[in-house]
Amino acid sequence: MSGDASSQPTALVILAEGAEEIETVVIVDVLRRGGVTVTLAGLDADESQAVLCSRNVRILPDCSLAKATNQDQIYDAIILPGGGKGAENLRNSLVVGTLLKDQESSDRIIGAVCAAPTALLQHGIAKGKKITSYPAFKDQLVKDYEYVEEAVVVDGKIVTSRGPGTCFKFGVTLVEQIAGPDKAAPLGQQMLL
Repeated sequence: MSGDASSQPTALVILAEGAEEIETVVIVDVLRRGGVTVTLAGLDADESQAVLCSRNVRILPDCSLAKATNQDQIYDAIILPGGGKGAENLRNSLVVGTLLKDQESSDRIIGAVCAAPTALLQHGIAKGKKITSYPAFKDQLVKDYEYVEEAVVVDGKIVTSRGPGTCFKFGVTLVEQIAGPDKAAPLGQQMLL
């Protein structure tokens, strides 16, 4: 956790155009239910610009990624939702690459779901670790990672998941990793998982 012992843990969720909207909303919702202070930051948008997601749903971020990181804000976790076009935008962003490298070198949590683990690959993050992804991306990842076909995979500070249907479990696992098991334990019952 960041800050003093009484402060809430924090997470940065990066919302890129073409992101999978179910993944984005479920991740943010579950983290907030678990007591994590979440900043949903638009990769190329600010709080006045909605981001067009993969199924033509528009989501309004809390702020731009530039604003979310402008004062050297340290987040306990950085999380990447998937979606084919969204993951491509994350892969192509030098800013995202820098943030992920800083997060990894500081031994803080990185989460990625669906197609987003390909952004980890692009930016050289977590090589050799156990990860998972949406099945269609397995062939891109098996050379550089120990690929595991499970709903959610945790290897140290790297947390990955498969897709929209696994995001509740992914979210609860992230809460456990970020805020602790006491915060994560009641979530399944509360959400009827």
